Amino acid sequence: MEELLAWLNAIHPLPHPLLERLRRKVKFRKLNRKEYLLEAGHVNREICFIKSGLLRCFYLKEGKEISSWFMKEGDVIVSVESFYEQIKSYEHIQALEDCEIFYISYEQLHALYNEFMEFNYIGRVLTVKYLILWTRQLYNIRMMTAKERYQYMQERTPELLQRVSGRHLASYLDINESTFYRIKKES
Repeated sequence: MEELLAWLNAIHPLPHPLLERLRRKVKFRKLNRKEYLLEAGHVNREICFIKSGLLRCFYLKEGKEISSWFMKEGDVIVSVESFYEQIKSYEHIQALEDCEIFYISYEQLHALYNEFMEFNYIGRVLTVKYLILWTRQLYNIRMMTAKERYQYMQERTPELLQRVSGRHLASYLDINESTFYRIKKES
């Protein structure tokens, strides 16, 4: 728990009453490799901070899994539309490794936003961070060649190349598996 509080405090100093509320409200959970944090058709009711491990968000298109996110230790993970609108998700969130996560419910998060204005700032900083990451991903898919996308991943998130299967990475980069392995071999 203290690592989460230190992480939040680094974004904006947390007053003592907010720290105490977080200590009471935030819960801890372990996920086994291949276990689902969320399955499509369910509402994402919690926002999670990953203490350790790696998860992926994916959806099905014509029966094929399409990876949309990989989140690792130090990241926040949520099915964005499902969580913020409290509607059924079209995404799955699955552990690719054994994971430890901290989480808080949608209702508790909004109660903290209402009571502690400082927490709104933290929420905004995190929202902007992930919005920028998502915008970069969309740009990469639309504007870069398959090789450029692979090289961008190699430069920005090389650990994913070690921790995630080629099949999942290929779908994330919007390239077929054979092209992915050819580019990987050439790099």
